[in-house]
Formats: sequence, C-alpha cells, structure tokens
Amino acid sequence: MHFTSEVHFFLFMTCNDIIKYIESWAPKETAWQKDNVGLQAGAPNREVSNILLSLEVTPPVLEQAIRQNCNLIITHHPFIFTPIKTLNFDHDTQSIILQTLIKNDITLYSAHTNLDFTKDGVSFILAKKLGLQKINFLTKLKSNQFKLSVNVPVDAVDKVADAIFAAGGGIVGEYSGCSFRQKGLGTFYGSSSSNPKRGNKEKFERVDEFKLEIVVYAWKLNAAVKALKAAHPYEEPAFDVLPLENENPNHGAGAIGEFEIPLKIDDFFSQLKKNLKLSNFRYATGKSKTVKKVAVCGGSGSDLFNEAVKAGADVFVTADIKYHTFHDAVDKIWLIDAGHYETEIHVLNEMERRLKNLTKENRIKIFKYKGSTNPILFYNKEGVN
Repeated sequence: MHFTSEVHFFLFMTCNDIIKYIESWAPKETAWQKDNVGLQAGAPNREVSNILLSLEVTPPVLEQAIRQNCNLIITHHPFIFTPIKTLNFDHDTQSIILQTLIKNDITLYSAHTNLDFTKDGVSFILAKKLGLQKINFLTKLKSNQFKLSVNVPVDAVDKVADAIFAAGGGIVGEYSGCSFRQKGLGTFYGSSSSNPKRGNKEKFERVDEFKLEIVVYAWKLNAAVKALKAAHPYEEPAFDVLPLENENPNHGAGAIGEFEIPLKIDDFFSQLKKNLKLSNFRYATGKSKTVKKVAVCGGSGSDLFNEAVKAGADVFVTADIKYHTFHDAVDKIWLIDAGHYETEIHVLNEMERRLKNLTKENRIKIFKYKGSTNPILFYNKEGVN
C-alpha cells in the first residue's frame, strides 16, 4: 500500500497488493503442477482503479472492464494455458484479447486450481450453496509441509519462534502459533576462528536450550529459515528441515458436508436445481432413498468419484462426467453432473466479498461480469435458450 501526495492522502493499492492478498488465501504453490495460475498479462505494479471478476476472459468481459474503468481483471480459468505460438490480431480471438489488454493498460490475473484446493474456494462455496454443514475437504493434499527443528538458548526461544511465525510458520488447520518446545542441554566447542555469541572460543561450552519444532508450508520454508537465522543468537545455529507426509488440513480437493435433516432425493434434486439455477442436469441412480452426506467438486471432478464413495456420501455433485463413470456409480452413489460453469461460478461471490473487505477504505470498486461466459446452451421444445 502507498499514500498519494494529495492533501487527504487517499489510500491506493497496486495489482500486486491484490495478488498477494489472493495468494495468501489460495497459494499458487498448491495448484496442479501443469496449471498456469498467476499473472497472465499486464503490469503487477500498476495502481488499481477498479476490479472486474469473471470465470474467464472473453471480448464482452473486456468491454465491461473498459466501460467500468477496471484495469485489473481476475478470472478463475487461465487465459494462457498452453504456449502462444502466433499473434494474429485480425482473426485469432486470444490474440485480439491480448492486444486489447495491452492497449487499455489492463492487468489480467487467474486463480485456478489453487482456488479449487483451498478453504472457502470453489468446492467449499459450492457445498455452502447447496446448504451443507460441517464442510471439510473430500481429500487433503499431502507432502507439502516441513518440520523446522532448531536448538535455541532458553532466553531466546520466544524471539526465534515469533520470527518463524511471522514468516508463515506454525499454522496447523485453524490454529496459528503452533510449536513444540523441549528443554535440554546444548554443547559446542568454538575454534580459534569462531565468534560465539554465548561462551568463549576454544572452550567446551554447555548451554541450557530448547528444541523448538514448528511446521511450515513448503512455499513458506525459505522465508522461515531466513527468519530463524536472523533471530537466532548463535553464529551457526543448528537446525533440521524434515519433509512430512502429513495431510494438509488447509488445502485439498473437493468438499464433503451434510444436511442437518436428511432430504428425500426428489427434494434434494429440486433444491439443487434452484440453488444452482440449473436448466437441467445429468445423473445416475444411487442406492440411498434419502440424502444426508453430500460430496462435491466444482468443475471437472469425476476423478474424485471413488473418494466420494469411500467417504460414505449419498450424492456426489460435480461436472464433465464420462459415460463409463456414470455406469460405475449405479446403485453405489447418486452421481450428478451439474455443469462446469454452474458448479464454479459461485466462487466469484466469495472473491467479491473478500476483495470488498480488503478495499473498503479506498475508492476501488469491485464488479462481477454481468453476463455469462458459459459456452454451453440447452435446446428445449420452445427452441434455443
């Protein structure tokens, strides 16, 4: 954040300020490794005027952005997913969009699978939209955490721990400032070239120490180690970095929740259609006559079908389901294809809420695209809709 030189010192933000805020909620390091999340085009250090949210960028989305003076567009689907080989500004839609972004000084940013894999991301919001409670991940991400272990003199342990916490360490689920501390005895002998902060060189020293252990996300590890070294009183602090196989309680795929009172399947279908504003949906028949536990995954989530069955869900709501997966579901679980767009679009409401709270003390306006970017239409007896 910066301050202008105007008399009233109006607060303003850069695109990078907004991006850092989004990635504190949905770290890009959690995204599928073949995904292209993050900055798509434009200048990250540009001052933000207004922001437009959309599931993806299309020419009509750009028209609204220009009309409402939005110089930052945030989408869920990446604009650039595969390498661009040519730029044809006469016929190619992608090239024309890129040209328009550049000409109008608009920055484009995308939060895709990182927004899928975080709390209150795509699947959590879909679960809430269906009225589910006690929501958790259907499956949690693993192998993206480390245990940082360091020996610290007793009188410096709080300083070192606080530095690691400030760098993003010590988060476990809904808890922060998490650490383990065990008192012990540390020993060392400094050479003639050493410069010990405790004791004397060329003398065997004994110091009362704590063994401090703190869990750190993989993407926060470098910053945590740097903070440890800066805060530690020793010239050469002894520390370990241990990879963990633990499930990460804050990042995962899909979501699962339940209704306080079970619904009949017909009532659930009606509620699903109403809450997601569906024209229709595809489904395979499950075994339960009532719906208590529901698994969801916004977008293409049929790969989580077996996880939904193992979790004991009565229904699994997702999109882009293949024919043979429907076959596999018969008499096991009610499997519903509610549409890719229809299961993801609701996360923009959560994005809007968070960004409005972030920018409430300045003049940035948050807009959502007024139309639909869904390319799929349905034909009925009354004609094309």
